[in-house]
Amino acid sequence: MRRALLLTGALLGGAMAAAPSPTPSLTPAQEARALAIEKNLRCPLCDTGESIADSRSTIAVKMRESVREQVAQGRGDSDIYVYFSQRYGNFVLLDPPKSGRNLLLWGAPLAALAAGGGVLWAFLRRSRPAATLPDEPLNDAGGFDPYLAQVQRDTRRNGDS
Repeated sequence: MRRALLLTGALLGGAMAAAPSPTPSLTPAQEARALAIEKNLRCPLCDTGESIADSRSTIAVKMRESVREQVAQGRGDSDIYVYFSQRYGNFVLLDPPKSGRNLLLWGAPLAALAAGGGVLWAFLRRSRPAATLPDEPLNDAGGFDPYLAQVQRDTRRNGDS
């Protein structure tokens, strides 16, 4: 009997320890802010880059609880992002900071696009021959076509006047 009581107490104690801590009640403004922060944090376990707002993993649930607690405590958004990036690295931020090494990641595609455009422009400019009309047009057989020459003379004369 005593053993059954100990086992029941252990099970109840384990159930109490496993029960999630109650999340603080938030005002509608705080709720919206917490949701925006949750959408900008990546679940560290999800391979698809899912935000913690969308993920159902255990760690994402705990991260959401932590975000709500910190919002209820009045911490700023940047403080909350710093907290999570210190724990999980910048990987956890869906919108990483645009400074330091990350600046290279943000600027490299733009620099590559500009360099490619410059190379394409230089190539097209060099390979384009000067547009000049021959003085005497050739027919399909490679010979002189007097009728076409007369039309060109007439159009040049009419274009000048």
